[in-house]
Amino acid sequence: MDMQALLQQAQQMQQQLVEAQQALEDAEVEGTSGGGLVKVKLSGRGQVEDITVDPQAVDAADAEESAQTVADLVLAAIRDAEAQVERLQQEKMGPLAQGLGGGGMPGMPGLPGF
Repeated sequence: MDMQALLQQAQQMQQQLVEAQQALEDAEVEGTSGGGLVKVKLSGRGQVEDITVDPQAVDAADAEESAQTVADLVLAAIRDAEAQVERLQQEKMGPLAQGLGGGGMPGMPGLPGF
């Protein structure tokens, strides 16, 4: 086993990991619910960036029911966005995990297991 080649491969994989993490950091996904009445934007790392509620989602005549409906729509939009973040993370990070044998490289500095 050529240790130099192994170290080179580890450095390349570490660089790919850094690039994938940066791509996730820069990405933004949008989840929706209620036919677009509620929109939630998340970063590629899953952090909520913005929530938009269309005024049509609010029924002024029944504030209590309207509040519960809006809460349910927000929750559904967040779940939709989270599912998209998961897919994006799998797309960006999945090939790296497979390249590492699916479990990372324990004991290799700078290359944590996934």
